[in-house]
This record gives sequence, structure tokens and C-alpha cells, in this order.
Amino acid sequence: MNNHHEHANGSDDQVPSGYAGTVFTCPMHPEVRRAEPGDCPKCQMHLVPEGEPSQHHAHHQHTGDAVEPNHLDSVPNDYTGPVYTCPMHPQVRQTHPGSCPICGMGLELESAAMEAEGPNPELVDFSRRFWVGAILTVPLLVLTMGPYLGLSGVREIFGERVTLWVELALGTPVVFWSGWPFLVRGWNSFRTRNLNMFSLIAMGVSAAWLFSIIAVLAPGIFPDGFRDAEGHVGVYFEAAAVIVTLVLVGQVMELRAREGTGKAIRALLDMAAKTARIIRDDGSEEEVPLEQVQVGDRLRVRPGDKVPVDGMVVEGRSSVDESMITGEPVPVEKVGGDPVTGATINGTGSLIMEATRVGADTMLSQIVEMVANAQRSRAPIQKYADKVSGYFVPAVIGIAVLAFIGWAIWGPVPALSYALIAAVAVLIIACPCALGLATPMSIMTATGRGAQAGVLIRNAEALERFEKVDTLIVDKTGTLTEGKPKLVGVYPEPGHDEVEVLRLAASLERGSEHPLAEAIVRGAEERGVDLAKADAFEAVTGKGVKGTVDGRVVALGNVKLLTDLGLDAAELRDKADARRDNGETVMFVVVENDVAGLFSVADPVKATTPAALKELHALGFRIIMATGDNERTARAVASSLGIDEIRADVMPEDKAKIIKELQAKGHKVAMAGDGVNDAPALAQADVGIAMGTGADVAIESAGFTLVKGNLDGIVRARKLARATMRNIRQNLFFALIYNTAGVPVAAGILFPFLGILISPMFAAFAMSASSISVVLNSLRLRRAQI
Repeated sequence: MNNHHEHANGSDDQVPSGYAGTVFTCPMHPEVRRAEPGDCPKCQMHLVPEGEPSQHHAHHQHTGDAVEPNHLDSVPNDYTGPVYTCPMHPQVRQTHPGSCPICGMGLELESAAMEAEGPNPELVDFSRRFWVGAILTVPLLVLTMGPYLGLSGVREIFGERVTLWVELALGTPVVFWSGWPFLVRGWNSFRTRNLNMFSLIAMGVSAAWLFSIIAVLAPGIFPDGFRDAEGHVGVYFEAAAVIVTLVLVGQVMELRAREGTGKAIRALLDMAAKTARIIRDDGSEEEVPLEQVQVGDRLRVRPGDKVPVDGMVVEGRSSVDESMITGEPVPVEKVGGDPVTGATINGTGSLIMEATRVGADTMLSQIVEMVANAQRSRAPIQKYADKVSGYFVPAVIGIAVLAFIGWAIWGPVPALSYALIAAVAVLIIACPCALGLATPMSIMTATGRGAQAGVLIRNAEALERFEKVDTLIVDKTGTLTEGKPKLVGVYPEPGHDEVEVLRLAASLERGSEHPLAEAIVRGAEERGVDLAKADAFEAVTGKGVKGTVDGRVVALGNVKLLTDLGLDAAELRDKADARRDNGETVMFVVVENDVAGLFSVADPVKATTPAALKELHALGFRIIMATGDNERTARAVASSLGIDEIRADVMPEDKAKIIKELQAKGHKVAMAGDGVNDAPALAQADVGIAMGTGADVAIESAGFTLVKGNLDGIVRARKLARATMRNIRQNLFFALIYNTAGVPVAAGILFPFLGILISPMFAAFAMSASSISVVLNSLRLRRAQI
């Protein structure tokens, strides 16, 4: 271990030898081990019990229930209520509303399911503050700008001193009521040493107001540098009020946009049925609230009703509109044994279903949580914006000080007034809110757009990585093909009966969940073959199955299984190759250590696969098919689809090795799969893509989940990734160019040449305009063609 990484009190592992209690470790640094809860000495992440999954919600940065004030996560371990988090800094979590200690942004509910109906309370509050500020600022502007427009009646009637008191009376409520949230957040930013946009706003507004109030109450204390030719000291109540009002305009528009991105989640939640029609054991039916439905309940879905929860059709036949989940407009035929998904819409038939997943376990609930988590996640590109912002605010404060000094020394009369105007203008125009919004707004909009198209994004990092992927590895069964193979041929060896061979093989395969096993069992049932019970069943990963049927030892699998058994099927090679050349998968059956024949199974290619592969090639992918099938079968399928490369006879663990090999050559690799055995490869890939029809563990290992499970979902994901990253770069460009140009102009660089010195009011307008441009550009992703 490196000494500089060791804890101050000793080594990384401080668990006494022989200790039998709970051991706490860091999810990011597993070498850190403690006998009691606490924080990691390396990354300050909260230690979790050893073996506990390192999920986001487990990363609480507190010790027990006592919350240390400097920690960003103050949610107790056993807390089950609403949690509030920052949309830009998801590591900030607390049990009550407030503002982010890092950026000052208002916190939002972490769980979309806990969001209350109605508008965002912060939006309501800021809207009210804006209208009050606007009502007071308009007459203040008329009063102060009137003399320049020939409207000087008030000053002539009441005199200069009374007019100043009227300006104070109008401007002060705007600063201290309408602008109070900005002042509080600005103060907190200095108190916690997390300088942000509110630091600059609070400094600028406070400086303008303090100068003005002193000028009204004690004008005699100001030196000549603050006085005009007539000896008056200028006041800037209108500048402070306009700054607050314009910042509120930007904040209200930003909150409206963020609320709009959240509408995708709320719209999904609203799709769920509110009630279910439950069938009781006595045959009676009752309409009950959805919350009362339990796993195993039998439910009736009438024509036109929404499917209440996830389940399996028990009786009936109907077409179900699944477009809200898959994005596909064509209804899907459902019969007994078919799965149905909650919130989809039943057609004209009546169905009786059995509930298999309810509440938070339903696909709709999981989609909602996945989208919400993705919206709060941070793309790696965000770290550059964060790094710039970290240096930017102190630099701007320094520039404002230099601008004040420069104008005070070299500026025209009244030099100090010009210096104050320039310093305030620099602080306001340089507000980095556009820079902070550049990435999160695009991510929030993109994840909602993806959900509408059946593309679920686990986090922003996956979205950014997928733009750079150049190699796509796809499984064959269930990815390129329907995943519902059919038995097309039984070829017994001389001396073996076809029906008997099929009976033995199908009886054995009843213990397997593999799609090929299901094809053989279904083929036997369709032929009216009676099946027997299999004993000593054993699945040999990547090779086949073994067991005993009616006291006879039976095995079924590929050539690798025959090799393991010490057998050779040379006499069947020509027959097997002929079937493989047709794209069929061949399996050998062994009875009592004798090759009894072979089966051929065909899995039809999905109708969407050829067009999707063509588009994927156009989008820059090199496509590799990795399959456990024989090379001849794989080549037959690949050649018909135009796949660039095949890797056949691949064991499940080999897929991860193939990905490592490609990554070692500099390729960015995405893996698409749907099975439990694909999970390691999905995790190894730069981007894992799980077919939504596959296993839960595959979905958990993936960066993207395609609800429909077709390759055209990968096309949508690639287009969305490209559009999102292009949008983020545009936002960052707007924000950086704006600040690069705005700060020098606000400091007065153009004054010696063109006589231009912008006012703090114009600086506030320009600052709000930059934020609004970023928000509007991000919202264009809602209409992205994917």
C-alpha cells in the first residue's frame, strides 16, 4: 500500500484479527476496512457493510444517525421519507427542501414517484418574487431614467432629496424581498467557500445597494471622486432592482424548463392505471385501488382498459398497445402464457391475467426511476465545466477589483462612480449560470426523450461514451433473432427410433431454460410425444445438458459436449454442415454413450434486424457477432445480414475476453445482449446494451436498456447520444464565448476606443440571455429525430 494513502491512525485495514462483527468498507476503495461505520479516508465516501452493493443510495456521507455539518449527504441510513438532491450535484442529499451548498440551485425530490401533484413550489415562489420586483422596478426606472427622456416632473416637483427617498423606498423591497434567495445563497457560498453564480450576484447587488443607501443617508462622507460636476453623488437603486428582476426572469425560465424535462417522468407515472379489477376465489369481481394488488392475484382486463400491473395472460386473447413503453405503434397479439406490462392498453379482447410484479417492481416504475436517476447523473464532460467554474468565480472577483482600481485611477470624472459601475457590471455579466446549466439541461432533456422512444439510459456517462463507440458486439439468439427457435428437423442414427430419441431429449430439456431447449420441448409436444421425468439433470455451460431419463443416461449438446464425453460424430458431419449452411443450429443427442442422432433448430431473424444493421453501419459501427453457435451456422446468418465479423463457438466467459482484446487495440466497444451469461461482457464493455426482454441481471449490468429488445433501439440510442453531445458542446461554446467576450467589455476595455461602458442593468440582461439561450438550445433535444 502507498503510505500517502494510509489513514492517519494507521493502515487502510484496521479490522482486528479475529474480529467477528460487521466490517465496514469503502465502495470505491475496498482496501479500506473498519470495525465501525465512518467515512473513507481517501474519498470521504460513507463506509458500507462489507458485501453490500455499492449503489448510489448507500453512499451516505454520515456516521450512524449523527450528521456532520460539512457533509454533503445528510440522509440517515434508516430514513425512508422524501430525499432532496441537487440536479447538478447529485452527491448533495438531505431530508428537507433547500439550496445546494455547492452551486446554490434549489434542491429537487430524488424519487420521481414522491413528487406531489401541482407546480414546483420554488417556481411559484420565484414567480411571485418576480412580479413584485417588476411592479416596483418599472416606476423606479421611469423615475431614474425620466430626465434622459424629458420626463423630469417628479424631481422638479419634489426635489432631489425626496426623489432619492422614493427610489430607496421602491428599490429596497426588490433587493431584500425579491432578491432575498440570491442574497442568502450568496452568503452561504462564501460561508462554505463554494463560490458560485450567486456569489457574484449577491456581491454586485449588495455593492450597488449599500453604496446607494449611504449616498442617501450620508452623502457628505463621499470624496470628490464620487461626485459629478454639480456635486451630486449618484445612486444605483434602479441598477440593483433591475439586476434582481432580470435574474429572476432567468431563474423562472430555467425552472420552467426543468419542470418541462420532468414532465416526461410525470407523464409516465400518469400512464399507470389507478384501479384494478380483481377476481376473488369465489369468482366474484371487485374494483380495487392499484395499491391493493398483490403478486399472484388474478385480474380481469376489459377491452379498452389499461393493464394494471405486470403479469402473465391466463385466459383470453387480445391485441395490446405497448407503444407507451416500446415506441412501436403496432399492437401486439397476446394469448395465454404471454407477458403483459402495466400501463399498456388492451384492445378489443378480454384478458384474465395473473399479477407477477406490482408497485415499485413493475417495468413502468423501474423506467421512471431509471430516467430520474439518469437525469441526475453527470457526464464526464461536466468535470471540465466544473473545473472552469472553480477557477472562474475567484478570477472574476479579481477582475472586478482590478477594474475598480483602473477606473478609479484613470477614469473620467466622477472616476470612482465609473469604477463602481464597471466592477458591478463585471460581477453580474460574468455569472457562470450558463456554464453550469450547459450539461445538466441537455442530459435531463435527452433522458426524457430516450424514454419516450423506448431507450432507457442508466446514466449520463453511458450517453457520452456511446457517442465514441466504434465496435458493436451482438449476440445472435434473442438479439439478431426472435429468440424463439423452432425445431425443424430430427435426424436419428440407424438403430434409433425418431420418436424415442425426441422423447428422451425433450424430457431431459424440460429442466433447462435455454431457448433451444424450449424449442425441442415445444416440438415434442406439437408432435404429441409424451415426456418422462428426468433425474440427475446437469447443465454444462456453453456445451449442453446431461441427465437420466427412464434409467438411461442421456446427453444433448454441441460438439464440445461430445468431446467431453469422448465421442466423435464424424459420420454425421456432412448432415450437420448442410443444416448449418441453412443457418440452423445443430445439437447432438447421446443415449447410453452412443450418438443417437441430431436435431436442427431454426431461430428466425427479427424483421427489424436487416434494416437496423444497415443503419448501424451507416452510423459508423463495425459489427461483430459473438455466438455459441457452430461457425458454419454463424457464418450463414452473418453473410445474409452483412455482419462484418463473426466469433463462433464462443463460451459465455469468452465474450468478455473478446471485448478486452478489442479494447487493448484501442477500440471503443459496445456489447448488446440479453442473458444472464451476457452480464460480465456487458459490464466489461465501454457501453453495455441490454435487451429489455432479457434477464434482470443483464439490464443491471448495462448502460442502456432497449425496452423493445430490437436492434433499431441501438440506432435510436446512437442518434440520441450524438445529438446530446453535440448539444452539450454547443451549450458550453455559448457559455464560454459569452463570458470571454462579456467580462472585458463590462470592465471597460472598449471605453478608450469607442466610449462604450455597459451598465450593470445591461450586464444583468446579457447574463439572463445567456442562460436562456442554453436552456432553449437544450430543449431542442425534445424534438431530436431518433
